[in-house]
Amino acid sequence: MKIDLSEGCFKVIMTGGEVQEPIVQVVTLKKMSTASGQERYRACLSDGKYMITVAMITAPVVDKTSEKGIPKYSVIKLKRYITTVINNTNTSNNKADGGRVLLMLDVELVQDGDEIGEVIGNPVSYSVATAQETREGSPPAKMRKLNGPSNSSNTNGESSHQDLNKSMAGQMTHPITCLNPYNNKWIIKARVISKTPIKTWSNSRGEGKLFSMDLVDESGEIRLTAFRELVDKFYDQIEVDKVYYISKCQLKPANKQFSNLKNDYEMTMVNDTLIEECHDDTSTAPHLRYDFVPIQTIPELETNKIIDVIGVVKSTGDLQFFNAKSTGRELRKKDLILVDKSNAAITLTLWGADAESFDGSNNPVLAIKGARISEFVGGKTLSTLSGTIVKTNPDMKEAYVLKQWFDSEGSYLEANNVSARSAGGSTFVTPWMCCDEVYESQLGSSPAGDYYQMKGAILMVKSDNACYKACPTPECNKKVIDNSNGMYRCEKCNQEYESFKWRLLCSMNVGDWSANQWVSMFSSEAEKVLGKSAEEVGALFESGEPGKYTEFMEEAHFKEFVFKCRAKNEVFNDEGRLKTVAIKVDPVNYTEYNTYLIECIKELTDAS
Repeated sequence: MKIDLSEGCFKVIMTGGEVQEPIVQVVTLKKMSTASGQERYRACLSDGKYMITVAMITAPVVDKTSEKGIPKYSVIKLKRYITTVINNTNTSNNKADGGRVLLMLDVELVQDGDEIGEVIGNPVSYSVATAQETREGSPPAKMRKLNGPSNSSNTNGESSHQDLNKSMAGQMTHPITCLNPYNNKWIIKARVISKTPIKTWSNSRGEGKLFSMDLVDESGEIRLTAFRELVDKFYDQIEVDKVYYISKCQLKPANKQFSNLKNDYEMTMVNDTLIEECHDDTSTAPHLRYDFVPIQTIPELETNKIIDVIGVVKSTGDLQFFNAKSTGRELRKKDLILVDKSNAAITLTLWGADAESFDGSNNPVLAIKGARISEFVGGKTLSTLSGTIVKTNPDMKEAYVLKQWFDSEGSYLEANNVSARSAGGSTFVTPWMCCDEVYESQLGSSPAGDYYQMKGAILMVKSDNACYKACPTPECNKKVIDNSNGMYRCEKCNQEYESFKWRLLCSMNVGDWSANQWVSMFSSEAEKVLGKSAEEVGALFESGEPGKYTEFMEEAHFKEFVFKCRAKNEVFNDEGRLKTVAIKVDPVNYTEYNTYLIECIKELTDAS
């Protein structure tokens, strides 16, 4: 298959012009690392006639191109890209490219490099001199200048002072990821994803105020902070989720103690700072970006680290009022318990107005950007800061999957709380009870349910509806409807599938020396009791030999386990009833259990 590259296109692109969706070849692609942790690649590209070595592409763009990324020698279409001039010590020695960098924002794989295996044509290194010669003539077909003469930038990235003060719209913009302290002639076009309230301070050196806002464009994100009189000038002008042109700010190394944005730098407004709202099409400007951390991994992270996390609010504490020791100012806070699919829970503290207005009823999903990790009595907790963004029930796939898991299964499970206080190196355990104590204690009145553990034996397994055909998608366990045509419909997903998966939902009578009770078990725990997977049980159920199926179920009788249970009162047909779910089932460890019994005997002996 012959591939036609957009021969000579780099002569226009690398001097500020534009070519409509050029076809180029990736000669090399090397991963680069940054202090912010954002993965980027540096590429050497060829248009068949000229080669450039100053092309950049981010890891997410590479990953979405194909399953194996962009192999060497691949031919790609540049669907969206920008060029920018960087004058710093790292690029000043690269005279061939004039300090201009090509940033690829969206690409399409035309042909896999493994199928080509070599460089197409005989390209030579691009030079500015050659490009200038071309620009004096007529541009090639399908090529046009990016900027008209009224708002053009020269090849050193400089725009006239007069143009900047009139309007920044239409002028060449600079990617956020390419900002650096060595070049102060730039304009960025970015969306404001958050804005902090105005904070004031007073100390021996004087008084002041500040606010910060987080910005994002197609290449990355950065924080911008204003102090003193610039707060009055810009605070009311800036609105969250709007897009602005911004120029003339001071760059300095980012303070990672207060930010988890993936950028080595942050910006500060100065007297010459220019900010202008963008009234053009802003659909390509991205919105909020998250880098979620599973709750179960938080204990491994260092204290004071700023992270993003998503979880379901399992419980909400009361609003608390107290005075700060240093200033005497009244503070307000509210503690929440978040849980995620790793079945780990953590305490999150909201402050101020967020704490006062938060409603945790109906177990909402929270997506939090920029929470700080704290340590308390051996456990890890999370706390919001002034720049933390908290979204309730956000419109995102992760939130839907998490809520579905919680409603179908997670709310019944006892999560491992990484914020739990420790005693002797281990967290406090679930209380032991016998069946009779469960009835006498009238468990189940708590909104989140009551938890206990017991040692008991399986007395009976209801085999009639112990397994069912469920939606085959990993996120859904809803029972499907057999359409009798080889297809199975899931009402929850509103989809039809050619297959299904077996799920267990067993009701078992569990007893000990004092009494017995009915306990429900989901697949993971029922499989431990039955000794077979849900698929194996389902196959036996449909084998056409009911006798074998019943005999198999009876094999579980009189087997002993330790059951960790959740008891909760529920209303069914206007009648209250106690529903008990075994959230964890383990074989009896008689060494540990006997140790527990001996401790109980000692307590009774000492008490008498």
